[in-house]
Amino acid sequence: MTDPVASKSAFLCMYMKNHPDTIVAYVKYFGKVAGNVVTAEMKSIDSQGMNLSYKLTNGDVSSVYVKFDPPLASYDQVKPRLLAMKADAQEGLGMLKTPVITSFRFPFSKIVSTYSGLGAFYVALSYLPTSISGVVFASARTVASAMGFQHSVIGAIQVGAVMHVFESLYTWYLCRRYVKSKFLTVAYVAATILIGVPIWSDLRKRVQEMRIESVMKAE
Repeated sequence: MTDPVASKSAFLCMYMKNHPDTIVAYVKYFGKVAGNVVTAEMKSIDSQGMNLSYKLTNGDVSSVYVKFDPPLASYDQVKPRLLAMKADAQEGLGMLKTPVITSFRFPFSKIVSTYSGLGAFYVALSYLPTSISGVVFASARTVASAMGFQHSVIGAIQVGAVMHVFESLYTWYLCRRYVKSKFLTVAYVAATILIGVPIWSDLRKRVQEMRIESVMKAE
């Protein structure tokens, strides 16, 4: 199978020649090159990563391979991934100011779509033949029984509560980096405990949008 990114490698390398500072940031941050990098250039790129060459102030020339994690699934993912990596690199190197969330946003539409989808899935399960549902959910019932969740409703509530606690920890991590207000941090963590995925995923989306906007303004 042809690599969807490697086939456009020459074009991407030529395009990135117009953004040498970005490549230098990649080399220093992701390549962990400690020396003073004078110039850098993208030599090749594919869905797995990119080869970058660089020159130090003492004249030494070398190269480093930066791996994509996770790998790119399509060519359309190249630009957003490179922009996100640029934001990571420039923030990590102190070249770009870390964005700060200053308001609480309640993602009503995301909450409706998430939980209406789960409701539809639950209704659909009721139409599965008994033999199929028995095979599909046998392992889940075994785990639930082993954990003491004999009653499905009680078990679902307990599992959901545990998941929301872990999700709230992730929300707290995001708030530590991007929310300076203690009040907003408490609001986001509490909302995640109550609602779950829609809260932290929307917060992460806001952060990503602000980081990309900062990168685009800096160009």
